[in-house]
Amino acid sequence: MDDDRVSFAHPAVNEPISAIGGEYLFTEERRVADPEGDLLVYKGFFMIDRSCCGVGGSAYAMVAGFVDQWHCRTGPDNRPVSLVRPVKDKGDRARIAAMIKKEDPLCQVSFL
Repeated sequence: MDDDRVSFAHPAVNEPISAIGGEYLFTEERRVADPEGDLLVYKGFFMIDRSCCGVGGSAYAMVAGFVDQWHCRTGPDNRPVSLVRPVKDKGDRARIAAMIKKEDPLCQVSFL
């Protein structure tokens, strides 16, 4: 296997995940066409409502990476697993983040 590829277990969409300070939720899973190959992108939001430091929240996008093999197996939780290449190049990250923010300006963008 190519050293840059990682197994990515697809998280559930529209199922809140509890965390110590609040919860987060993936609302959308998308494959986005890119000159370097399809990107696997998740959008969602988080809410901090159980923190000693106050409350807040934000929309976000999480870029898993470039898809090499889509749904190549099933994980132990019966969720699909794909092989992705994380976006490591700073220029690619900036370009992809700008593309996502053009669609959703208030969205924070993170990369696997």
